[in-house]
Amino acid sequence: MVLRKSHHWQRRLFEMFKFKVGDEVLVSAGKDKGKKGKIGKIFPKESKVLIESINIIKKHKKVSKGQSSGIYEISRSVSVAKVSLICPKCGKQTRIGFLIEAGKKNRICKKCKGILK
Repeated sequence: MVLRKSHHWQRRLFEMFKFKVGDEVLVSAGKDKGKKGKIGKIFPKESKVLIESINIIKKHKKVSKGQSSGIYEISRSVSVAKVSLICPKCGKQTRIGFLIEAGKKNRICKKCKGILK
């Protein structure tokens, strides 16, 4: 994909996102404030993440071909602004920074300065 004229929203698509699938995070706002979980899926265009067992809603479903009727519990996505990373090295709630070394961009913990995988 070749971009001739880049708009602000197109540039944002190619930036490195601060969260990755599998990161352990802490919810800092909303009904699930204080709960921890792992990121299952990321939606960068909407700036949202799907966290396992966080922001669960009940969905009432009718009978369909492959599924029976009932009330199902489904996880919904959470805004990135309501989530903060837990550093795997120091175990604290932290912000994420970036460090460029030898042409590689790495994520770093702002508290312990450790490189995150």
